[in-house]
Amino acid sequence: MNDSASPATDDRIVEDTVGFNAVLGFKLVEWTAQSAVMELPIQPIHLNRSNTLHGGILATLIDAACGYAGVWMPQGEPIRKTVTLTLTTNFVGQVREGTIRAVALKKGGGRNIFFASCEVLDADGNLLAMGEGS
Repeated sequence: MNDSASPATDDRIVEDTVGFNAVLGFKLVEWTAQSAVMELPIQPIHLNRSNTLHGGILATLIDAACGYAGVWMPQGEPIRKTVTLTLTTNFVGQVREGTIRAVALKKGGGRNIFFASCEVLDADGNLLAMGEGS
């Protein structure tokens, strides 16, 4: 994460993704104290040999969204970072084009470890994958 956070509505702060998340094209579009929403416009580079979205993209998107869901901070506060301890992913649908949306919710935790879950939906609201992480 970087220091270029800008305020949005309510308690939401949205920032630009960096590193691997930026290379893949992930966009953080909503971020609150208990949730994060990320989107990805599917490009040909995201597809597998079957011409469908690669499962690794879905798993990485779940990982990133869950991470953001647990490290929100009010504007002006020090940036919080996270590493993934566990990640489970279930694939339940396929998509070839459009924009997908990952909705992650912080479920609980303590001072140093938190738990989050995420669902990834296609543009029509169909479930593509779900996962949980700590």
